[in-house]
Amino acid sequence: MDQKKIDRINELARKSKAEGLTEAEKAEQTELRNEYRASVTGNLMQQLENTYIMTPDGKKRKVGKGR
Repeated sequence: MDQKKIDRINELARKSKAEGLTEAEKAEQTELRNEYRASVTGNLMQQLENTYIMTPDGKKRKVGKGR
């Protein structure tokens, strides 16, 4: 997700607290937040797929989905 979209999320959050949002802005905010969550989740999953745990006996164990 690019910085422009993150800035827009923050802008909408500030406006929501200050004066409220229109229905179109609420829909845009929901869409942007969902995209942001998907981006964070995807990045975390990718990072976990490349993570290993070193066991006390010196073996490496890959951290993956479902562990």
